[in-house]
Amino acid sequence: MGKDAIETGPGRRADKAAREAEPGPANMGRSASAAPAPAVGARLAAGAAVVRGYLGRLGTGPGVYRMLNAKGEPLYVGKASNLRNRVATYARPERLPIRLQRMVAETASMEFVSTASEVEALLLENNLIKRLAPRYNVLLRDDKTFPDIWIRTDHPYPQILKHRGARREPGAYFGPFASAGAVNRMLNMLQRAFLLRNCSDAVFANRTRPCLQYQIKRCSAPCVGRIGEADYAETVAQAKAFLSGRGKEIHDRLAADMQAASEALDFERAALLRDRIRAIAHVQSHQDINVEGVADADIVALHQAGGQSCIQAFFFRGGRNNGNRAYFPSHDSKMERDQLIAAFLGQFYEDRPPPKLVLLNQEPAERALLEEALALKAGRKVEVVAPKRGGRRSVVQHAETNAREALERRLAESASQRRLLDGLAELAGIGGGIERVEVYDNSHIAGTKPVGAMIVAGPDGLQKKEYRKFNIRAGRSRDAVDAPAAQSADDYAMMREVFERRFGRALKEDPDRDGGSWPDLVLIDGGKGQLSSAVAVLEDLGLAGEVPILAVAKGPEREAGRERLILPGRDRPILLPPRDPVLYFIQRLRDEAHRFAIGSHRQRRTKALGDSPLDEVPGVGAKRKKALLLHFGSAKAVARAGLADLQRVDGVSATVARRIYDHFHPNG
Repeated sequence: MGKDAIETGPGRRADKAAREAEPGPANMGRSASAAPAPAVGARLAAGAAVVRGYLGRLGTGPGVYRMLNAKGEPLYVGKASNLRNRVATYARPERLPIRLQRMVAETASMEFVSTASEVEALLLENNLIKRLAPRYNVLLRDDKTFPDIWIRTDHPYPQILKHRGARREPGAYFGPFASAGAVNRMLNMLQRAFLLRNCSDAVFANRTRPCLQYQIKRCSAPCVGRIGEADYAETVAQAKAFLSGRGKEIHDRLAADMQAASEALDFERAALLRDRIRAIAHVQSHQDINVEGVADADIVALHQAGGQSCIQAFFFRGGRNNGNRAYFPSHDSKMERDQLIAAFLGQFYEDRPPPKLVLLNQEPAERALLEEALALKAGRKVEVVAPKRGGRRSVVQHAETNAREALERRLAESASQRRLLDGLAELAGIGGGIERVEVYDNSHIAGTKPVGAMIVAGPDGLQKKEYRKFNIRAGRSRDAVDAPAAQSADDYAMMREVFERRFGRALKEDPDRDGGSWPDLVLIDGGKGQLSSAVAVLEDLGLAGEVPILAVAKGPEREAGRERLILPGRDRPILLPPRDPVLYFIQRLRDEAHRFAIGSHRQRRTKALGDSPLDEVPGVGAKRKKALLLHFGSAKAVARAGLADLQRVDGVSATVARRIYDHFHPNG
């Protein structure tokens, strides 16, 4: 990667007035050519002085540097073959573009790590970027790991299943696949082709007769001895060979076995082999694109338009296309293509093994260094190529076409989203536009296990990384076991608690409101009561009138399209036409908040199934809890027990008995 390979991605949303006075990379596609304002000039000089203060203590070897703001938050992570020379470029801000001047102006301190080589520095840089997500780096917004197919090797009859995460357990892993759906389809076909078990070890050990999987010819029933260990091991070896790209070899071998069985008049075995051959042929025929002579490779293509980028990645393993995924990295609109693709590859392979071959439509910056770093991670040679002709070029062009189409769809969706946000801003009387909308909802059943939920939306759609759930704590009573608290079913109290926790924490973490975590508009699923509760909390926190709020009340008979929109201080609700696009947008946001709240509530209820009121009693561990339940029969009976009865339980002293009794009888 070049010296600016990961330079200056977009920052988090800053204060609107500051953005107008200080042009920079706060949003992709915005111009960064204007001169800095006088206030910025003073901060720029201070930042440059901070950088100069470190130069005398820096060596000339390779390493990684971090630029931090006054709060200690990382602004940027970079690597250098010569730390002193690289950092010195920031000490002369007049030679830097505006986007880098803003970064230097925010710099309050720096941290450094020396490395043995530039390759080691590159690997450390990518690791820190992935972990810290500095605001001025190119950021690969990818919070999902790729699923694999895993064939276990720690059992005499290996199990085949889907796996996601680190490859720590013993066995053979095949992947990555672009989605869980792709893995599930492949597993379905592999079971039909090789009849491998997918049941757990506990189920396997307790079977006395074949299960339904055997009846529908998707398992060979090793659990009840329908296949021997040696024959099962042979089918496992065939499955591994097929997943390794030797499908034709396995197909020919099964065809020969079928012919031999037919000639021996063993028609039942011949029919079974025929079905397996059909399943393998079905797998081989369902490929979107294939590359002649390419077994294991990733095809990565970049397309840019409108100041944004899409990088499309296709995954080939064993000569099969395992699917593709589109990425939209966060970066400065003026970044060079070779630096962007190099930054992407460094982060993309930071936590996943690279294949032997990576095909690109753009030559990356410092390709030799990148190949060396990837080879070090993989433990073998990795080739990074931007082909100019032939079949490899064709498949890269195919990926580039997909990248262009994906970016066109995203830009169209972003334009539509921006129009909807502008319409919502006009409705709520907000000037300057909306960058962040927070939507709140509560979920509970008769007051039990109440959960508050917050979802976030912006110009790029729903921001699921920003979603938050709040396990409601207020009003919990210990007077009775398993009885909901009186206040738990109070939706207004729930809303108060959620707002107190959300905005109380925001005031502590970002009192200056310059970190992009403050909403431009808050939507509440509820009526005047919920709205009044939220407004009262904001007033108590000194935020009266600072956070625009809009309540969305359901219409008569809860009919969609007749929602009433309520603004603070306004007596009459706003009624939009049933087919108004902004109303549809509000409905979608509310429904997403409702979905997230219900899902969070369901998770909390499921988790609580294994909980016991005794878990909350200080000094009562697993052994004492077991003794109490064996003695009294239930947690309710323990809660009703008298002090003398509690003292009769083995392992419960007079002190512990008093503690248990006081827990369930706080009023004596």
